[in-house]
Amino acid sequence: MRKPIRKLSALLLTGVLAAVSLSACGGNDGETGGKKAQTGSGSGKKTEILFWSPFSGSDGPFMKKLVDKYNSSQDAYKVNFVIQPNGEYYKQLDVALSTGKERPDLMIMHVDSVPTYQSKDQLQPVDELASQAGINPADFAEAPIKYSTIDGKLYSLPLDIHPVLMYYNKDLFEKAGITAPPTNRAEFEAAAEKLTDKSKGVYGYVVPTLWPQQFIFPSLVWQNGGELWNGTDVAYNSPEAVEMVEWMRGLIEKGISPSNVQQDGENTLFLQGKNAIQFNGPWMKSQYDEAGLNYGVAVMPQIGKAKQAIYAGSHGFVVPKAVTDSAKLAGIGDFLKYVAGNSLDWAESGQAVASKKVLDSAEFKAMPFQSTVSQSFEHVQFAPNVLNWGTVIEPVWGELSNALLGKKTAQQAMDDAVAKSRQAMK
Repeated sequence: MRKPIRKLSALLLTGVLAAVSLSACGGNDGETGGKKAQTGSGSGKKTEILFWSPFSGSDGPFMKKLVDKYNSSQDAYKVNFVIQPNGEYYKQLDVALSTGKERPDLMIMHVDSVPTYQSKDQLQPVDELASQAGINPADFAEAPIKYSTIDGKLYSLPLDIHPVLMYYNKDLFEKAGITAPPTNRAEFEAAAEKLTDKSKGVYGYVVPTLWPQQFIFPSLVWQNGGELWNGTDVAYNSPEAVEMVEWMRGLIEKGISPSNVQQDGENTLFLQGKNAIQFNGPWMKSQYDEAGLNYGVAVMPQIGKAKQAIYAGSHGFVVPKAVTDSAKLAGIGDFLKYVAGNSLDWAESGQAVASKKVLDSAEFKAMPFQSTVSQSFEHVQFAPNVLNWGTVIEPVWGELSNALLGKKTAQQAMDDAVAKSRQAMK
C-alpha cells in the first residue's frame, strides 16, 4: 500500500521525467473482454470511449492495431484512439482535465505521474471498474501495482514496464574474445577496456552526458546503496551517489569513453559500430533492427556495491475522476480486460508487458529480447514517491553533465544539484 505522499508547495505541475517511445498490439483468446451485447439503453448505438496516448513515435501504429482489433471483436463499444504529441502530452492533458474540453475517458499515464494527478483529485480509483470487468490486480507485475496504490486504492492498471537495459555489439564482443555480457563492475570494466581501440575510434562504453542518464544515474545510485530521496529530502550528494558519478567520469579519464559526448552521441556511435556497450531502454529495439545491427541485449550489470537495482518506467491506464457514465466505465473495463490478455503484438515491439498471463505464455517466452527485458522486473525501481518529482530532480541532469564533462568535481556538482532542488521545493 502506498502511504500519503509528501506535498511540495509552490511547484508547477510538470510532465514526466523521460519521454520514451513504446508500442502496442492486440488479439483475442476469447477470455479477455469483448461483448456482443447492446448498450444499456437498448438503442443499438455503440458507447464511444475517447482514449488518449502519447505514442507519437513508431509505437502509435501498434496501439492503434490493438484498438482496431478490440473494436472489431465486439459491437457494444467503440474506442476512439487519439495520439497526442509525446513532448506536449501532459500539457494537453492538463488543459483537458482542468477545462473539461475534449477530455479523454481513458488515458495512458507514466507510473511516476500517477501520484501527482491523484493528489490533484483528477483521477478515480479503478478498483471497482476492474472488479466488475473481472480484472484482478494480482494478475499484473507487482511493482507498478504497488506504486499506483495510494491510500489503499488502485489508480492505474499497468500496460508495461520498461527498464534500462544493456545493449552490446556482438561483432565487437566476438572480436575482443568476450563470450558473455558482463554482469558486475569487475566484468564490465574488464570488457570495456578490452573493447576499446582508440586507434580505430572504437570505445568500450560511451558515457552519455545527457539523456538517457535519467535512467542510468538512478540505477547506479540505488545499486551503490544510495537514494535519490531519503524520505524527507533529496539525497543525490551522498557518498554513494558521488562515487557513481566519479566512476563514470573515471571511464572518460581512462579513455574508455570519449570526453565530450553530445546529446545522442553515444547512440550515434553505437549505430556506427564504434560504441560497444550502451545502456538504454526497450524502445531502442526497432531503431537497431531497422539499422541491421548485430546486437545483443542483457540485464544491466550491477555496477554498485550494495544490490542489483534497475530504474524503470511504466505505462498504465488511468481514468479521469470526471468520467461517471456507467456505460463508458463498463466499456473501459471491457477494453482493459481485452488488453490484459491480448498484448503480444505490443511485446513484439520490444516491450515486456505487465500482464502475467502474457508474460507466462509460451509465445512471450519464445521472444528472446522481451524475455530478457522481463528478467529485470524483480529488480526495478520507479521514481521516488514525491509529488512533482520531475521538477525536483531536474537540476541533477545539468549538474551531472557538468561533472561528466569535467567542469566541476562530482561532489560540487551534486551539492549544487541538491541546493537547486531544495530551492525548487520552497
